[in-house]
Amino acid sequence: MRIAILAVLLAFLAGCAKQDAPKGYRIYVTNERSGDLSIIDSATHEVVSTVALGKRPRGIHASPDGKFIYVALSGSPIAGPGVDESTLPPADKDADGIGVFDVAQGKLVKTLKSGSDPEEFAVTRDGKFLYVSNEDAAGVSVLDLASGKIVATLPTGEEPEGVEMSPTGAFVYATSEDAGMIYKIDTATRTVVNSLKVGRRPRTIAWMPDSKSVWVNAENDGTVVLADVEKNAVLETISLGEAGVVKPMAVLLSKDASKLYVSTGRGKKLFVLDTATRKVEASFAVGQRPWGLALSPDGKTLYTANGPSNDVSVVDLATKTVTKKITLTGSPWGVIVLSKLQ
Repeated sequence: MRIAILAVLLAFLAGCAKQDAPKGYRIYVTNERSGDLSIIDSATHEVVSTVALGKRPRGIHASPDGKFIYVALSGSPIAGPGVDESTLPPADKDADGIGVFDVAQGKLVKTLKSGSDPEEFAVTRDGKFLYVSNEDAAGVSVLDLASGKIVATLPTGEEPEGVEMSPTGAFVYATSEDAGMIYKIDTATRTVVNSLKVGRRPRTIAWMPDSKSVWVNAENDGTVVLADVEKNAVLETISLGEAGVVKPMAVLLSKDASKLYVSTGRGKKLFVLDTATRKVEASFAVGQRPWGLALSPDGKTLYTANGPSNDVSVVDLATKTVTKKITLTGSPWGVIVLSKLQ
């Protein structure tokens, strides 16, 4: 009898332990040159799988339920700043689209047409639509995920890149690298309602939680800009250093929005800004041309995708140090963190 009771008790405790055990998370990284997705386990910070996606995977975001990961794929040749595009091979337009990766199956299940040369995109809060920047078409496409059809195309300036949904889901901002503008899109009417000059080569956007203001980088000015959404005005421009030397790229807010993290590409550093004082709090080297940024669920660890060195830096934000570099395949570009499916 005692043995039976003990067995039941142990089984109960084991069940509780399993239920209470942390799910953990994985880090997903797009590799622009090798055309694949690296999957990294957070417990070991080792690559557990590499999955082929298609040509030039860049922007990467998950569905709201975490069951799918969407990736922007492009058949346009890679060209750095100042490259004469007439010297490049022709674009493979058949390769353009949004790849749909099934997290449970661990594979690419389909690719949806999303306009020419997609680079970045935002997922609507209900998970039904994507707003996709079409870099060589000067516009944003609205993609219906259920039908796989483009339901609207919205004009922007040349070379649109960053696309970010407001916390309320009412608006989307898209950047234009060439025009130095950000474009505000009303998601109810699917129209561009206004635009704002923010600086040279804006590429990414981060919304404050109240949906009243946004942070934007201005890569060629060496600055980050805080803009008022309702007034359509620049509130402040913050210099991170000499223009052309410090090149702000991705902007990402901390979980409580008290800090803004900024990667600086060829500047090799990560900058930390206090969003209340709007001052630079710290800067430190993290890797070769850090680009994409992602935070761990607890907000204590930051991951940077470093293209030229083919690795991801693991950054302890408390000590502001790189604790590990994870070697990948070919030019890491985008990175997201996603809890494991149980």
